[in-house]
Formats: sequence, C-alpha cells, structure tokens
Amino acid sequence: MRKNIASIGLRSLTVLIIIGIALMSGDALAGPPWRIHSMDRPEAPVVDPGDAGRPPSDAIVLFDGTDLAQWERGDGEAPRWKVENGHMETGGGGIRTKRAFGDCQLHVEWAAPARVRGRGQGRGNSGVLLMDRYEVQILDSYQNRTYADGHAAAIYGQYPPLVNASRPPGEWQSYDIIFHGPRFTGDGTLVRPARFTVLHNGVLVQDNAEPTGTTSWMRRPPYRAHPERAPISLQDHGNPIRFRNIWIRELSERDPREDPRMLPTGRHAVALTPQMLDQIVGRYSGEEEFTVVITCEDGKMFANVEDQPKREIFALSETEFSPADVGLRIEFRKNDEGIVDGLVCSLGTEETPLKKVR
Repeated sequence: MRKNIASIGLRSLTVLIIIGIALMSGDALAGPPWRIHSMDRPEAPVVDPGDAGRPPSDAIVLFDGTDLAQWERGDGEAPRWKVENGHMETGGGGIRTKRAFGDCQLHVEWAAPARVRGRGQGRGNSGVLLMDRYEVQILDSYQNRTYADGHAAAIYGQYPPLVNASRPPGEWQSYDIIFHGPRFTGDGTLVRPARFTVLHNGVLVQDNAEPTGTTSWMRRPPYRAHPERAPISLQDHGNPIRFRNIWIRELSERDPREDPRMLPTGRHAVALTPQMLDQIVGRYSGEEEFTVVITCEDGKMFANVEDQPKREIFALSETEFSPADVGLRIEFRKNDEGIVDGLVCSLGTEETPLKKVR
C-alpha cells in the first residue's frame, strides 16, 4: 500500500508545501518554466562534433587550406597572403572576414616560424581580433621573455594568460575562443562588457575575462558603442605566421526561460481565469487531520499548512502545481461536473489526497 505523505512527517517538512503559481492578467507566456527533469523540455539540437581535422557540422568554415574566399584586406581589396600546403601565411597587411560576426566560438590554428629570429614582441607576433577590436595575442612565447599581457593567448594589454601553454617554434598551435560581445543601449551606454574564454592547445588560459574596452598598445581605451556584429581580423605584424583550419560557430543568447535561476518565480505556464481561481482558493483537509489553505492576495497565490507560515505558490498548468525549491507537486482534482473538489499532493511515488472542505 502506498504511504501517505503525512506518515513520513509532513508536519515537520513544511518546506515541501511551498507550491507555485505566478498569477497574471490572463495571457499565457510564450513558453513554460520547465519542471526539473521534464521529458517535455526540448532537447539540444544534434551536432556532429568533427575531429582533429574536421570542424563541427554547424560551423562556418573560414579557411580550409585552399583559398582566401572568405577574407579581404581592410580596404576591401583581395588579400596578399600566400596559400600553400594547406595553410596561409601573413604578408602584405592584415586581413579580415568579409562577413560580420557577434557572439561566437572561434577555432584558429597557427604556427610561428621554426627558425627563431628576434625576441620579445618581435618573435612570431600576430593576433586574432574579435569584432576587429578585441585582440587575443599570437606570439612565440616558448622560452621567450616579454611583458605578461603580451604573451600568447593574452587579451592584449589587459589579461595575461593564466598559464603559458605554448609549444616550441614551428609546431602547430590552436586557439579555441568563446567570445561574447559587449552590449550598449541606444544612447551608447555600456550595458555589458565583452567576455572571453580561451583555450590554448586545449588548456584554459582565459576564464570569462572581461576587457575594459578596445585592446591597444600602451593604452586602454574605454568602450565606445559599436554594432553587435563586425569582422574577425588576423594581424600581420611583420612576422611570417601560418594559419590553417579556421572555423566559427555563431552563438545566440540563451532564452532566459531556460535559466533555472529565473524559474519558476514570477513565471507560469498558463494564466488562470478568475473562475478557476475561485475554485482553487479554499481549505483542503485529509484523514490525518491537517489542512492546506490556498489563498489569493493582491494578485498572488499563497499556501500554508495548518498554522505554518504561508508561502507564495506557482503553477505549471491550470491544475498542476510545483514549488520553487522542492520536488513536491500538487494537482487539483475536478468532479464530474468540472468543479474542483480536492487535490493530491505527491512527492516521488508518495501521494496523499485532500478534500476541499470550503
């Protein structure tokens, strides 16, 4: 026989009766606040992750080793970089993508010359600029002393890498960059700074770093409003740097309804009509001589058990309810005439019915 909730100490577990409903004027939200482990919640789209030489199936390939069709110079002319043996090499000025990008995941593979020439910033210097403004430094940082915020994988002039993960000169290296651009209001006020997470050769070297503005040499300019999409640039700093296997995945903002911190407070799957509210409000009692009271005050719904403090409650459907912080569920039951005459509290496989007494 199934246990009754009261038999496992409902009186001492009042928190399990923190049920949920966010009452609005009558219109349903665009989508529901998903219950934990809900089988109705949409699953993530399937993406073939690729392998060491093949990008993910949803990536835009910016350079596959054959041509520079996706790139141009800053003046819009064709790039002068040479393409051979599956890579391109700097020469004749920097290049940028013909397309503009915003928030993204960017993969870039690069190699500094095998023959070491120069030192410090004069050794294997280049850069990857997101939105043509925010630079992740490229440098031969293998046993090469220079200023910390100018090493390979630095957010140039601002954030040194957390560790130096550089391979020896001549070896291929990789950057995996997760970038979120800044956001501005219509009048140009900064709402949110840019953010970088960077893996250098698979090692985390920038962990959600927030630039103070555009990156630059010897200064730190503040943010100035710009479009949410702009080209990605590769710098030509006078050193023969090679690049290959460049691809990008565009990222979209997560729907705030998918953030569990936002749910279910202030949100609901459906709007309840005044008629339904009138049926729900009342006192519900069970055989174990305890009572759940459902009330409506100032447009908000509350529940309390006997003399315990009342708590705001939130709804998942017209008859099914779930608390904000525990796994309890309450389902209001209707009789043959469609009138609410009771409810069932459930926690896992445990259930207890209550009858509406008034």
